Amino acid sequence: MSDFPILKTGAVLQYPARKAIRFSTGVLRFVDGAEQRFRDYQAPLRRWTIRLDLLDENELHVLREFFRAESGAAGTFRFTDPWDGAVYLNCSFENGEMTEDRLDEVRGNTALTVQENRA
Repeated sequence: MSDFPILKTGAVLQYPARKAIRFSTGVLRFVDGAEQRFRDYQAPLRRWTIRLDLLDENELHVLREFFRAESGAAGTFRFTDPWDGAVYLNCSFENGEMTEDRLDEVRGNTALTVQENRA
C-alpha cells in the first residue's frame, strides 16, 4: 500500500484546508411516531479537502502520477492527517477525476478530496 505524497515543503496540504468527520445513524420510525436510532458503523469516518495552489511542475507531476497509480477512486492508500498526525490506513479519493489548472508553464493548482473508508 502506498502513502499519499507530500509536497517539497514536507506538508500534505495547504491552507485554507477542510476536514470533516462523518457519522452514520440509521433511524427506524414506527407507526405511533416513535423512533429508534442506531449506528450504521462503529467509528466515525474522516474526509479531507486538499487544495493545492502554486505547485511547481514536479509536485503536480507526482500528484498526477499517484492519482493514476491509484486508478482514481478505485485505489486505497495511507493518509496522514495533518491536524493530528494520525495515519489512516484505508483511504481513497472521493471521485475518479483530478482537475488541474495551469497558471503558466511551471506552476499549477489542483484540489482533491480524500476519504477514509470503512475497514
